[in-house]
Amino acid sequence: MDAKTKQRFVLSVLFFCYLKSHVSLAADSITANQSLSGDETIVSAAGTFELGFFNPGNSSNFYIGMWYTKQVVSERTIVWVANREKPVSDRFSSVLRMSDGNLVLLNESKTPIWSTNLTSSSATTARLLDSGNLVLRSGSGNITSEALWQSFDHPAHTWLPGGRIGFNTVTKQTQILTSWKSSEDPAPGLFSLELDPNGSNAYLILWNRSRQYWTSGPWDPKSKIFSLVPEMRLNYIYNFSYFTNETESYFTYSVYDPKRVSRFVMYTSGQIQQLTWLETSRQWNLFWSQPRKQCEVYDLCGAFGSCNEVSNLACNCLNGFEPKSKRDWDLMDYSGGCSRKTRLYCENATSANGKPDRFLELPSMSLPENKESAEVGSIAECESFCLRNCSCTAYAYNRSGCSVWKGELSDLQQLTSSDDQGSTLYLKLAASEFKSSKSNKGLIFGVVAGSTAGVAVLLGLIVFAILRRRKRVKGLGKAVEGSLVAFGYRDMQDATKNFSEKLGGGGFGSVFKGTLPDSSVIAVKKLESVSQGEKQFRTEVSTIGTIQHVNLVRLRGFCSEGSKRMLVYDYMPNGSLDSHLFNDKARGLAYLHEKCRDCIIHCDIKPENILLDAELCPKVADFGLAKLVGREGYLAPEWISGVPITVKADVYSYGMMLFEFVSGRRNSEQSEDGKPIGSESRWHADVEELTRVCRVSCWCVQDDEAQRPSMGQVVQILEAVSDVNLPPIPRALQLFGDDQEQIVFFTESSSNQSSRPRSNNTSTASSQTKSNPPSTISKGSEEHQ
Repeated sequence: MDAKTKQRFVLSVLFFCYLKSHVSLAADSITANQSLSGDETIVSAAGTFELGFFNPGNSSNFYIGMWYTKQVVSERTIVWVANREKPVSDRFSSVLRMSDGNLVLLNESKTPIWSTNLTSSSATTARLLDSGNLVLRSGSGNITSEALWQSFDHPAHTWLPGGRIGFNTVTKQTQILTSWKSSEDPAPGLFSLELDPNGSNAYLILWNRSRQYWTSGPWDPKSKIFSLVPEMRLNYIYNFSYFTNETESYFTYSVYDPKRVSRFVMYTSGQIQQLTWLETSRQWNLFWSQPRKQCEVYDLCGAFGSCNEVSNLACNCLNGFEPKSKRDWDLMDYSGGCSRKTRLYCENATSANGKPDRFLELPSMSLPENKESAEVGSIAECESFCLRNCSCTAYAYNRSGCSVWKGELSDLQQLTSSDDQGSTLYLKLAASEFKSSKSNKGLIFGVVAGSTAGVAVLLGLIVFAILRRRKRVKGLGKAVEGSLVAFGYRDMQDATKNFSEKLGGGGFGSVFKGTLPDSSVIAVKKLESVSQGEKQFRTEVSTIGTIQHVNLVRLRGFCSEGSKRMLVYDYMPNGSLDSHLFNDKARGLAYLHEKCRDCIIHCDIKPENILLDAELCPKVADFGLAKLVGREGYLAPEWISGVPITVKADVYSYGMMLFEFVSGRRNSEQSEDGKPIGSESRWHADVEELTRVCRVSCWCVQDDEAQRPSMGQVVQILEAVSDVNLPPIPRALQLFGDDQEQIVFFTESSSNQSSRPRSNNTSTASSQTKSNPPSTISKGSEEHQ
């Protein structure tokens, strides 16, 4: 055999082995004379879902599961698991087949470990549908025959469109979403989503099927939303339906666009998440989740574990404790909790060198449940009471007196120092756990005592330099990084005269005028809906607070005390921009997009968020706060389609706002009898300038974000000299409204009306013929369209 022949032979063997390891039955069903084993799979008719054996993560266990095909979702995403609690170790010697009217999974020993468990069943075919529903039917299994069993009635952790979550009072059958135990173990975890069996018409998220920590509120049949899920009003992607009668109640949903890939998942984090697949970025996009805060999940971190909303890790063991299973914690399964590193002295009093137990002070903690009261008169007596009782784990002393806890501490949360809901918890630990702390203190003392005079001088110079650079408001607040000031709530009350002079308000809350002790005037935005957007509030402070620009409203500081959240800005005496066009405001957006260290997307550009100072200089305000309270601005098409949001969303909003400046009225206002927009008495402007503004507007509002200009290009075009000819606007704009109107330009030199086609768009504008914005402005002659 020559070399070429050997090469062909080797390639043939490798190709055969590849085919054997990637076998599909080339069908969407398993019939009475078929079975599924090893790497064999079945695929739904349109190639949407695939069913076969899989192993999650690095686990050596195998399960029968269902996932999207690679043509639909390139990332392996499991949506259903049959044998969640009984895996197999060898998929090649295990088999899934039809047997006696049931679909049965046999393990390596040919022992049945999972079955559809139908009695007196005549099912002969199991067919995988493009909806992700595995259905057992009799005969050939076509859609006209009755479904004897279906996977939609037995969901795992994923809820697909068309599936149901509910219960049947007659059959006692329930549909419940239950989280995986970990990313490598699909066994039922501690968290579940289910319909309230008590008839409240509300959905609940439960811990261990017993402790409720979130509810959707009852269903409102008029508005077709759950009372505590107002986001459903703004949903452009899903169509929700709730059905109830004397025998059953369930909730189902569908997707308006059948091409959209979407799912609900009950995650191991204890949160229900609604996700949409974005093929452009090849990732799942989070559309909605509840509870919004991770630490609102009940007992997420297990016994002696503490949840921290601002930490990189959601869960940490208390000092003196360590995870019971480090592997589980690495997989983000915290349910096992933590255990002591060192046994208490009272539990091991026979030790010759033993020392009495001590208490570690843990400030700003949420106190555990199941407390007991001790009748003592002081904190010293409270400590002594807990110390004498070996079963006492911790104590707290406050206005309510002495509280003690026995056994494990659960559902702990580390709060911020400014949160007035926090209390100091004293945790009992073995005396040896305090050695390291004492040792460190001695080391620090030694270093300080032995420091040379030169080091002391150097430290003094550094402190002096920091104090020189730090901008503070004299007599008020505390300076923080980025020259911001952390104000106290009492400070804000004094500055605003107890919030007496209101400047305005909206869905976020209200804005009040105030004066600092140094006589500078401020505007205090008091947030009333921030409880559902704590992370966004912190983002506002950490991003905008670190940058300054002539066209950005300056954030001077903030107040975060207990549940109170306020933002403190420079006062803008001329209010918000109404019907005047100031080209300079585009510079603020261009700075946010292109000049900041990190690109910042505003997300809510509209006239109300353009403020004017005493010199009528425009300032961009409200950076992303719209995400806290819903959206009332100009939505770019990508907000509705679910694709990733980029800086071009701000460009779209800016273009829509320019239309309002030109027309002299809101885009959302309806036209009256086809009359021209505006009036001669209101508009006297240079036609060339208005032409330039209209063309910029048209470029900005194109559906395809790639066709929109950058804000840097917008600045270049709007600030160009008058003799520069601009590229043409798109030939046509598709209207979504009741009628098509004309924009009429009035000039100072002529009373004649010059009209050009224009769209008065209430939501989105779509260009049938797109025009790219220029990278440089052309000075050539071009025909106006």
